[in-house]
Amino acid sequence: MTALLEFDGVGRVHGSGSTAVHALTGVSFRVEPGELVAVMGPSGSGKSTLLNLAGGLDTPTSGRVLVNGFDIGGASQEKRAELRRRSIGFVFQDYNLVSSLTARENVALPLELDGAPAHQAAQAAQDLLDAIDLGERADAFPGALSGGQRQRLAIARGLIGSRTLLLADEPTGALDSELGEQVIRLLRSRVGAREGGLLVTHDARYAAWADRTIFLADGKVVGATAHLDVDPGSLITADRPPQ
Repeated sequence: MTALLEFDGVGRVHGSGSTAVHALTGVSFRVEPGELVAVMGPSGSGKSTLLNLAGGLDTPTSGRVLVNGFDIGGASQEKRAELRRRSIGFVFQDYNLVSSLTARENVALPLELDGAPAHQAAQAAQDLLDAIDLGERADAFPGALSGGQRQRLAIARGLIGSRTLLLADEPTGALDSELGEQVIRLLRSRVGAREGGLLVTHDARYAAWADRTIFLADGKVVGATAHLDVDPGSLITADRPPQ
């Protein structure tokens, strides 16, 4: 089976000579359909570089980055942009929503940019918002939504259309534990038989929702672990006082 995402001996060097910075060195891993993979590591370990390469926002200095078997690192800017629109969804810590668009319009935007008729894009957006219990807020602007609602909205926008690879960069970083749990539950539930996700997080409680975790340090993979078959929600709610 073709992996949704594959890093094959990937290296990324910024600069040259004595000032060269090796952001990643020899990184190899796969994200399979139906799999959520977490990435953890200290600041400066290469997590952001890894995510940028996975989404085609940057290209490797060495090795290959493949999305659905396609070498995205060796493709033109235009082809990478097309792949991002159709196959890759991004979820950012700061939501990155368009404040002048409603919730429905924010979710529909990627489809419209890819040429879908406005009514078709709007209906697909509404269906997705209904599925994540935001349907009644479809006409609200981001500024009128709570932090948890905005992050769920960002996930919906990342999943709209035929996208199969979801890249999440610290999606719970600006949320409290309860809202963070809601967002991670949603992220986990949207990884289905043909979708997969890569979750960058600094919090082991949220990484526990993934199928496995990759650990980075100094631009290298220094470890990986599969998670036990336990309810990760207990790791998040254990310190919460009784309701």
